[in-house]
Amino acid sequence: MSKDKYRVTLVTGLVAAVVLQIALVAGVFFFAPEESFSSVKAGAVHVAAASSSPEGTNIVADVVSRCSPAVVKIETTQQVAQNIDPFFRQFFSVPEQKQLRQQVQQGLGSGFIINKDGYILTNEHVISEATEIKVYLSEQEEPLTARLVGADAELDLAVLKVETDANLPHLEFGDSDAAQVGHWVIAIGNPYGLDHTVTAGVISAKGRPVNIEERNYKNLLQTDASINPGNSGGPLLDLQGSVIGINTAINAGAQGIGFAIPANTVQEVVDTLITDGKISRPFMGVYLQNNTPELANQLGLTSETGAVVAGLVPGSPAEKAGLQAGDAILQISNQKVNDAGDITGFIEQSKVGDKVQLQIENSSGKKIIVVTLAEK
Repeated sequence: MSKDKYRVTLVTGLVAAVVLQIALVAGVFFFAPEESFSSVKAGAVHVAAASSSPEGTNIVADVVSRCSPAVVKIETTQQVAQNIDPFFRQFFSVPEQKQLRQQVQQGLGSGFIINKDGYILTNEHVISEATEIKVYLSEQEEPLTARLVGADAELDLAVLKVETDANLPHLEFGDSDAAQVGHWVIAIGNPYGLDHTVTAGVISAKGRPVNIEERNYKNLLQTDASINPGNSGGPLLDLQGSVIGINTAINAGAQGIGFAIPANTVQEVVDTLITDGKISRPFMGVYLQNNTPELANQLGLTSETGAVVAGLVPGSPAEKAGLQAGDAILQISNQKVNDAGDITGFIEQSKVGDKVQLQIENSSGKKIIVVTLAEK
């Protein structure tokens, strides 16, 4: 090899080495075994797919931008009667009819518009016993007076109506049955009066039974999206902006546990609330407990299954039909009763005015009683 050719080769090698070193430092190139190429490509696809989640994208922001104008703040006023302090009665002669004084209480909650005509959905406990209901539309300082159209305490739902010439934005219901545990959800509301607060999380569980004070919820969505006092009645949205739940309750003793009424439950009754103002439910009027061998022996019964009448509501259909405490209900409309839940479930699926045939047993033996269900 000539000296000139040697110099060219040497220079070319040096330049290539420098370029390679720069590339390695800059992270431009990497080396991997041939068999790992497929896994690298698969990883790239996985990363790209992960970027479609709410984290690091504008999905949540887009949903909030579209849906937030249909979320409202609700303020209520309630007159509460209070006894005058006995200390003052001791020194002042107060007529008996004036020994009660009226105290004004304020309440806060959330709601959302469900059609352009101004119908608003919220929780019944938000407006319960309110003497005045004010609704604040998005970005409006002056509230509108709302009228209560219909309510149901058992489902904790209420429909309000505001009168306005504006074509109001509204939200659409989604399919809460199709929502799965782990799906992302967004809550919009007014916790502690903080207007249009947005929180996000996932569905933590479905079908939760929850007892809060005197309310027994049977089928709630559980979420870790922050829900606080004032969120009640606001929407729980999926990433398409559809309402899949109505935020209704929190667990005061825990963090990251909130509950919402499923949208499908709401859709079944909302039209009835608007047209009739209430939900008509059948009522028999008995307090029940499960039968047991010990209880059967105590009551002189031959059957150890079924449900035993522990008490009756005065004036109820069951009392009028002749049912008595201590009677064991063995069949309802020719269906075997294994426990009290069978009777409760049957009544819930019945209608007001239906005649229910009960086979009962007491210490005198077995007989048939027919109960006509009344409205609860």
